[in-house]
Amino acid sequence: MSTRSTADAVYVAGHRGMVGSAIVRRLTALGYTNIVTRTRDELDLTDQHAVREFFRTTPVDQMYLAAAKVGGIQANNTQPAEFIHENLVIESNLISAAHEAGVERILFLGSSCIYPKDAAQPMREDSLLTGPLEPTNEPYALAKIAGIKLCESFNRQYGRDYRSVMPTNLYGPGDNYHPTKSHVVPALIRRFHEAAQEGVDEVVVWGTGTPMREFLHVDDMAAASVHVMELEHEVYAQYTEPMLSHINVGTGQDCTIRELAETVAAVTGFTGRVTFDASKPDGTPRKLLDVSRLRDLGWQSSVGLKEGLEDAFNWFLAHQDDYRGR
Repeated sequence: MSTRSTADAVYVAGHRGMVGSAIVRRLTALGYTNIVTRTRDELDLTDQHAVREFFRTTPVDQMYLAAAKVGGIQANNTQPAEFIHENLVIESNLISAAHEAGVERILFLGSSCIYPKDAAQPMREDSLLTGPLEPTNEPYALAKIAGIKLCESFNRQYGRDYRSVMPTNLYGPGDNYHPTKSHVVPALIRRFHEAAQEGVDEVVVWGTGTPMREFLHVDDMAAASVHVMELEHEVYAQYTEPMLSHINVGTGQDCTIRELAETVAAVTGFTGRVTFDASKPDGTPRKLLDVSRLRDLGWQSSVGLKEGLEDAFNWFLAHQDDYRGR
């Protein structure tokens, strides 16, 4: 049960991104009638004065903080200063201004990259801060950890109800299909689709294909986010701790990169050979979230991988003109 009302003013920060747009879809489907959004041109989230003015003049009952500077390994490696600074500024501005305006409830969205590089699998929430992070995305991960701790600190000092969820690898409508800046699922969808269109008889995938990865459809992520936001405070507090309050969001199941590639090939209609270049790096052998806490709170994923990939592919087909020439 929830004390939330569908008439509440709900601000979704980052509503044009993959996650933010999915949250807007979910809220709309549930009958929320007062969803507040602002484009980057309308509100610069790195401008502290502008963010404070927004909250001073705009009624907000709850906020989903999905705004962030995001990117793949190359972007994280070449722009570490921008990734840590911009994300710290965005979350600090939004959380502090929301508190000053009396916003009682926030959901902060992070990433599974907050966990140590060598965390035991599946990764439990209490593995946070128990070891070194993956160097390639350490600045981004540190910013997300800081966001969790901002929420916890306002809760401890001011009695707020600010919550955090940490998703696994996401994909789906609104994903980035740029040829060099996309993550593994959109990158494979685009490559296999173009190979099928061009009649290529082989697609080579980096690595051995043996690493295990977990993938969550973004609509499942949105459903989980709203579920966690709407939980009674007493229920949420029963399954979390004041200084260990974040909740993992995933499927609880993983697959090999080979299985992923072969499924993408089938979904996109590629009928050639799928081979693997073992001379290329594999990365971490396995990355799987422990989602028992979220299951105990009454939610589990419902979108299967093949079904989700078909949905993502259909979205790409409808928007591929946006990516032509790049």
